Amino acid sequence: MKIGVSSYSFNQLISSGRETQISVIKIAAEMGFEGIEFTDLTPPDGLTEKEYAVKIREECDKYSLPVISYTIGADLLKYGADPFREVERVCRKVDVARILGAPSLRHDAAWGVAEDKSGYTGFDNVLPVLVAGCRSVTEYAQSKNIVTMVENHGTFCQQSSRVEKLITGVNHPNFGLLLDIGNFNCADESSEKAVGVLAPYAKHVHAKDFFIRSGSGVNPGEGFFRSRGGNYLRGAIIGQGDVPVYQCVRILGRSGYKGWISVEFEGMEDCLTGIRIGYENLKRFISEGE
Repeated sequence: MKIGVSSYSFNQLISSGRETQISVIKIAAEMGFEGIEFTDLTPPDGLTEKEYAVKIREECDKYSLPVISYTIGADLLKYGADPFREVERVCRKVDVARILGAPSLRHDAAWGVAEDKSGYTGFDNVLPVLVAGCRSVTEYAQSKNIVTMVENHGTFCQQSSRVEKLITGVNHPNFGLLLDIGNFNCADESSEKAVGVLAPYAKHVHAKDFFIRSGSGVNPGEGFFRSRGGNYLRGAIIGQGDVPVYQCVRILGRSGYKGWISVEFEGMEDCLTGIRIGYENLKRFISEGE
């Protein structure tokens, strides 16, 4: 497995204005990462997203740090039973991924079902809409030599059974999963069990850790958020939280996965410290699991 980093990991620096999506490229390269993944480009005033993508690609080339994926938000249920308005927008993001030189694009499937969006209730009822939308995106992306993926993300389409239904429903060789090791806990599913089910579908991986506290106890306070089942989660440095990242990495290795695994840090610690320690831990986990 090759280790990259998500630009999202530097969000403390980017959101505060101390760094930009372009300036963190140099930082990532100096930290020793082999590639960088970008999340939702935010071009400065005066630049389009495509123009900004050109500048990012040039900076990555300067530091010999390839863009390994482009990750965007999406909701194929946003316009009800007709997903194709959102599909068209996501396809334009495929064009941006191509400019970046990214071999893959991750888009969300859906964030939930509200009556004012679709009138549907239940995952299985909207599954045909999600399947049709994902298949249309990946057919377009295939013509651009870009793989598309959904992620176990957003609670509505997060647990392994739902993700597997979607991927097998689309049933396309260009479509698969960005497997986030930590995110299953947002739907109260153990990571090792979910990774064991979904490893064969993985086309990219996020390494992420959480501190996990039972929802039957008192709210731990600032920094924690609730899972679908009411448990408390807070981002942690990879290897220091309660997610069995090491076990999941070994499961991926046994499944034959040899692709990219991106460090995704969203803890409260200084992000450079969190990224550095998480990177060192992840390297050790991979080497010990081989």
